[in-house]
Amino acid sequence: MSGPSAFQLREIARHLDEGGLIAYPTEAVFGLGCDPLDPFAVMRLLALKQRDVRKGLILIADTAEMLHPYAAVPAEEWQRLAADWPAARTVILPAAEGVPSWLTGGRDEIALRVPAHETARAISRAFGGPIVSTSANVAGRPPARDTLAVRRQFARADVRIIPGRVDRRARPSQIIHWPSGRIIRS
Repeated sequence: MSGPSAFQLREIARHLDEGGLIAYPTEAVFGLGCDPLDPFAVMRLLALKQRDVRKGLILIADTAEMLHPYAAVPAEEWQRLAADWPAARTVILPAAEGVPSWLTGGRDEIALRVPAHETARAISRAFGGPIVSTSANVAGRPPARDTLAVRRQFARADVRIIPGRVDRRARPSQIIHWPSGRIIRS
């Protein structure tokens, strides 16, 4: 199965621009996403997931350059970090000044990733910037690994589901705390 067509990607980007929520395939699970700079969309997403805003959110993008404005990392260090992307690897970094607290959970760090899944990257590319990426599930329930599981968990919600495949054998992305080198989730 191929990814969304150019027309579908434009429609997805328009939906995000209008404050809409999407569920889309990533490397191992479906992600739930929105425009990270739209506080109303982010709060709707958090309410739908029953997720505490203090947990923070991951941003994904098509390229590392799209993510760099969110991180307070010197250019030479950023280049070394970005060389490891795309990958199923999320990195926690110092947040740039002005990054909204609804993304950081009120901390001075932010989680960023350039995914190794073409559909997720194509959505970001069509949108023109990063999107929120949190597992498509209600807190405490297993993450959705197909569109049927997304529909079951969010049947009554206004979430546009983007078809696609995930690697059902894969685990959710590794999370690394960049400043310390500590692996949060392997």
